[in-house]
Amino acid sequence: MVLRGARQTGKTFLLKELGQREYRRSHYFNFERDPRLGSLFEGDLNPERIVRDLGLYSGVEIHRDSDLVIFDEIQESNQALNSLKYFQEQAGGYHIASAGSLLGVRMSRPKSFPVGKVDFVDLYPMTFYEFLEAVGAGRYRDYLENLETPEPLPEAFHAELIGLLRRYYYVGGMPEVVKRHASDPEQSDCRAIQRAILDAYTLDFAKHAPASDIPKLSLLWESLPAQLTRENHKFMFSVVKEGARAREYENALTWLANARLIHRCTLVTVPRLPLAAHTITSSYKIYACDVGLLGALADLPPDAPRNDLSIVTDYQGAFVENYVAQHLAAMTDSALHYWRNVGREAEIDFLFRNRSGVVPIEVKSGINLRSKSLAFYLQKYSPSVAVRTSLRNLKRDGHTLNVPLYALQSLPRYLG
Repeated sequence: MVLRGARQTGKTFLLKELGQREYRRSHYFNFERDPRLGSLFEGDLNPERIVRDLGLYSGVEIHRDSDLVIFDEIQESNQALNSLKYFQEQAGGYHIASAGSLLGVRMSRPKSFPVGKVDFVDLYPMTFYEFLEAVGAGRYRDYLENLETPEPLPEAFHAELIGLLRRYYYVGGMPEVVKRHASDPEQSDCRAIQRAILDAYTLDFAKHAPASDIPKLSLLWESLPAQLTRENHKFMFSVVKEGARAREYENALTWLANARLIHRCTLVTVPRLPLAAHTITSSYKIYACDVGLLGALADLPPDAPRNDLSIVTDYQGAFVENYVAQHLAAMTDSALHYWRNVGREAEIDFLFRNRSGVVPIEVKSGINLRSKSLAFYLQKYSPSVAVRTSLRNLKRDGHTLNVPLYALQSLPRYLG
């Protein structure tokens, strides 16, 4: 198994927890902390020899079937990464779980990855439902996940969940930040931890990226708040740097996406499956992997998202759209798309794929639900159902399903 995800989303913690709960013993090897480990994979990649040498080096014998072997920061050794192929082919009895920051980027290197020989698991920042569990409000998650029909919630529940949602806008889903906030919601300095994570990402640029891309990565990353405050949020290279062109920055942008630091949402002109057949790859929006990190990147005052986003008008829509993008990516584990009618001022924020086809999702940051774009889309394509997500209560209105932003994760259930 290869666990992929951005730095500090909890990969190491989860693998160690898996070993403790499900195995007789777990054996942890960190290739970044101990560079000498890479020497054990030089020469032949015979799994039995590697296991023997690892046990000898650590002083603890590794048992087939009953033990878990964890290779952390495996991207530091291309040979260790490539050895997974031979473990799968020649020694399937061993349980090998690997993780690494920016793993998707490093895997693109020639001969560095055993294609078709591993199971991928993608880890995202904690979702709002997971945040509810962490702050002692898991009862609301259970309630939302077990609603049989999309009917309005009692006003007391609705108001409480909106308050919790605004806390999530500030805290986001990075586990360390959530843990600090859960321990002391009033005094925790989440911004300090978020800025430390952002600093770690910047150091990763210098450590892992091609030298020619490092300045571009920093400019792209730092331009994210400005990109999202543009009227239609469409990504423009000129916002990154005056005179910048796509061909100069496209590799760096792809690097950020592969590193799971951003989500790219691509334009679709015809909302029919398969969506990939109707995309315009040169037109897209980008969103941060975590709404809390977006706030820190934009240097927003901590009280702004926690109290009322309307006081930061330029960022209100950006925050809410980023929240939705972050959750759709975690829910679907697939590419994001939006729709715009060519030649008309009509745009749908996201397209959601389910068994019945394509479901349009319109995002509203408040309770004002008026929209010419959704009306135009409904008239043109007559979808069986459309979704509007906002701060309004849960309700079905004909073919339109109003889903509160805090209940977005239950969307598949509400759609049947």
